[in-house]
Amino acid sequence: MKKMLLQLACLLLAVSAQAQEDLLSQLDSTQVQDTYATAAFKGLQVITMQSTKMPAKKEFYFVVSHRFGTVKGGISEFFGFDDATTKIGGIYGLTDWLSVSGSRHTLSKVYEASVKYRLARQSDLFPFEIVGYNTFDINSLLKKDDYPKIEFSDRLTYITQLIVSRKISERLSLELVPTYIHKNLYNPEIENDNQFAMGYGGRMKISKRLSVNLEYAYNFDKPGFYNNPLSVGLDVETGGHIFQLLFTNSQSMTESGYLTSATGDWGKGDFFFGFNLYRVF
Repeated sequence: MKKMLLQLACLLLAVSAQAQEDLLSQLDSTQVQDTYATAAFKGLQVITMQSTKMPAKKEFYFVVSHRFGTVKGGISEFFGFDDATTKIGGIYGLTDWLSVSGSRHTLSKVYEASVKYRLARQSDLFPFEIVGYNTFDINSLLKKDDYPKIEFSDRLTYITQLIVSRKISERLSLELVPTYIHKNLYNPEIENDNQFAMGYGGRMKISKRLSVNLEYAYNFDKPGFYNNPLSVGLDVETGGHIFQLLFTNSQSMTESGYLTSATGDWGKGDFFFGFNLYRVF
């Protein structure tokens, strides 16, 4: 009888030790996961500017964006709806820290390819989320008949960005985006082939599924007759996708376009309505 009780006690001790080990393991994994800040931005873009959000591994995002014409045209242009431009593309997460994307824009018939990669995560030990973003554009609007000496390389524009964000609270997130732009084809009388810009973005959560976003970029080298891009938007979370409604003074949806050639002027009521739709699979 004593032998049976001793065996039973040993068994209970072993089970208890194993349970404690499992519990400690769960607590450790939860603690590591919880040290990272999450959902600083719900959309992959603040509005047009990239955010620090990354697709998860093997996630695919189908993207459809529209920028209508200027609302300044009034009812005769149906407040810009008669002059829409479209972007269609896809984004795929190769890993949790690396994604690739491709898209086609009707404005200037631009093809765009990009890579986005996480360099650091905001945690209890590090105050910022840092993401790199590189993209190149191919302008297919330029015709050989109009430019007989044009080469394929002349159609290319390169953009490099470092996106640095911080989730200040559960409601507020901010980011800075230093940007370098290189154009192979440019008019030296009005612009530089190398341009530098600093972007600023923010998100304020106003309810469980709604947030107000704001972004602005200052281009240190832009041509004088263009404006710096300023945009305001509303993020709407609806199940499997993010829907972004927005107003902006730039009709272009490529980094090179909206950072270097924003034509609208908010002070004169010259701005564009649009939206971004992301569907994740």
